[in-house]
Amino acid sequence: MDVSLDLLLNAIISGLLLGGFYAAVSIGVAIAFGLLDVVNIAHPAFILLGSYVAFTGNTVFGIDPILVAIIALPAFYLLGMLAYQVYYVAFERRDDQSLRGLSFFFGLLFITEVALVLIFGVDYRTVQAAYIGPSISLGLFDLPLRLLVPFLVSMAMVAGLQLFLSRTFIGRAIQAVAQDQGALRLMAADPIRIKRIAICVLGGLGSFAGMVIAAVTLGIAESLTATFFGPSWAPAVAFGILLITLAVRPSGILGR
Repeated sequence: MDVSLDLLLNAIISGLLLGGFYAAVSIGVAIAFGLLDVVNIAHPAFILLGSYVAFTGNTVFGIDPILVAIIALPAFYLLGMLAYQVYYVAFERRDDQSLRGLSFFFGLLFITEVALVLIFGVDYRTVQAAYIGPSISLGLFDLPLRLLVPFLVSMAMVAGLQLFLSRTFIGRAIQAVAQDQGALRLMAADPIRIKRIAICVLGGLGSFAGMVIAAVTLGIAESLTATFFGPSWAPAVAFGILLITLAVRPSGILGR
């Protein structure tokens, strides 16, 4: 197979930008699973719901999708608060969060996805924005703005959240939830309130650097596979990388 340098560079750049987006998508799971010990498998449903909210705001009101996300943030904060409060009252407070708690989030995932399919159907939906079509040409490779803008926003989110977790009292309290809840109570912080704040902020494993590395690796692998072998092979390669990682390093790339 003849592989040209410009095609290879474009595939790698596209994968890198896609990986940045994957990092932003998976950051909620990293917090919920790694720091809060909450098996929130309904996280993809919140992502889908947010996507359709952005789509509706863009098509009906003509608002930029990123701006729609910012506007909708308080509503999703309240939605996350409600979801965790129900989970805490019904399962976690009774120390029954293992199987039944998992069933709760699975049910939430199923109901949300079915409702979205009934309302919007199963067809692909697109949004309109000034950065959707154009690209920045840099010699041998191009930077598509439809990937570059989400990448920059995603990296800003990851960096901002990392600073929040490491430099603020609430951020350090979120990390302490997974380490020593008794000591956290001695510091006059309620672990349940801290969990509620964390779930709400993310609408949503412990290692942000490992998460970013994994996301970028997955994005590049999928992009290279789709470019040279066809897009139908990309999911198989992604799951193959996942299985190999679980076999070789089950705690994650930089897991503790």
